[in-house]
Amino acid sequence: MSDRYQSLIHTPVGQLLAKHLGLPNPVRLERYSAGAPLVDGTVALGGDGRLEKSLVTALDSLGVAHVRDAAPVAEGEPRYKGLVFDATGITSSEGLVELQRFFTPLMRSLGSCSRVVVLGTPPESVHGAERVAQRALEGFTRSLGKEIGRGGTAQLVYVAPESQEKPAALASTLGFLLSPKSAYVSGQVVRIGRHGASDAAEEVTDWTRPLDGKVAIVTGASRGIGEQIARVLHRDGATVLGIDVPQAASELHAVTNELDGDHLTLDITGKDAPQRIAQHVKEKFGGVDIVVHNAGITRDKKLANMKADGFASTIAVNLTAPERITTELLKQKLVRPNGRIVGVASIAGIAGNLGQTNYAASKAGVIGFVDSLADDLDDGITVNAVAPGFIETKMTAAVPFATREVGRRLNSLSQGGLPVDVAETIAWYANPASTAVNGNVVRVCGQMMLGA
Repeated sequence: MSDRYQSLIHTPVGQLLAKHLGLPNPVRLERYSAGAPLVDGTVALGGDGRLEKSLVTALDSLGVAHVRDAAPVAEGEPRYKGLVFDATGITSSEGLVELQRFFTPLMRSLGSCSRVVVLGTPPESVHGAERVAQRALEGFTRSLGKEIGRGGTAQLVYVAPESQEKPAALASTLGFLLSPKSAYVSGQVVRIGRHGASDAAEEVTDWTRPLDGKVAIVTGASRGIGEQIARVLHRDGATVLGIDVPQAASELHAVTNELDGDHLTLDITGKDAPQRIAQHVKEKFGGVDIVVHNAGITRDKKLANMKADGFASTIAVNLTAPERITTELLKQKLVRPNGRIVGVASIAGIAGNLGQTNYAASKAGVIGFVDSLADDLDDGITVNAVAPGFIETKMTAAVPFATREVGRRLNSLSQGGLPVDVAETIAWYANPASTAVNGNVVRVCGQMMLGA
């Protein structure tokens, strides 16, 4: 669905109104297209920390141009596309002033849709004054994400000490966060090496097709976000097995046929659904590398008016089915080494939502699913989740106008996201170089003002 306000605000009259009335002025976000440079410009580096060598090596492997000791750009010169600050060397609160010394002179030298990434050490891995300082980085980056403007984003990446000298642990995350692939991700805290699986990461030789030879399951793949997940994983080289209900068979067949993939129609809540999926995977592919639990339903009612079936069916589709399917695939050892399990949560599972006690419970449960599995997986297998905010789909198009406008504007980017934004985040998780990214829940919400 088109955003009429965004179209209006980019007219001369709209720009005048935005300037004089202080109206939201959403920038048209840059999004990645196949064959385009990962980062179209130069990234300025700062900070005196433990990641300097790993950072440079990772950026070089991605083909990202970078410069240290950057100066503000003169009028007419190309602006910086990103700023990366290594804050792992900050060991006391007094040292936090180094953030201001680096960023303040360069903020006006950033181009539109720019990227800011701060690298730190997980506070729980250090003690005393260093722990205090590293925790402070979260407030800094979340606030910067709300003021950077012009379609820019800001993120904090905590890199565990055991991963700080491993460029391979950094590369996929930097490639995602510095590129247009992360267009609708801002104000997030990502943890690398949190669950100690980084040694099993695969080397990626072609960053344009990192999933070559991989097999991916996507549930709810016939339309909307699921369709875009299938398309992006296919773009990156994966063979996609799309799964959806029999009622969506024709749409599912059309999508998977276009992508040279495979399809399976069934109700994922069925008693034998996990076994049927496992058998299909075993017979057709011998195993699977990526499992994306995208299928979901809403049955919205205030709790006082909620029917038992409306509550139970939402939990069954959104949460219980992913649990059962994952358990069966792991039990039969069909998830290959360095495999990926990805859940689709929601901002509703973090902040709650009126009339969605059932949906919010199911999506908070997806976050619990990630927490429960992350430390139990082996062979480099990871589990992560995305938590979408207001994404422009047929579902949100049916939301009343006023509610829809609030959903679009009440975030740092002042607009709704697109299904591809969720898909790109999942593709980052799916990357075989993302083994150190385990146990994360990243919001794809343009940094909503509520529900941090």
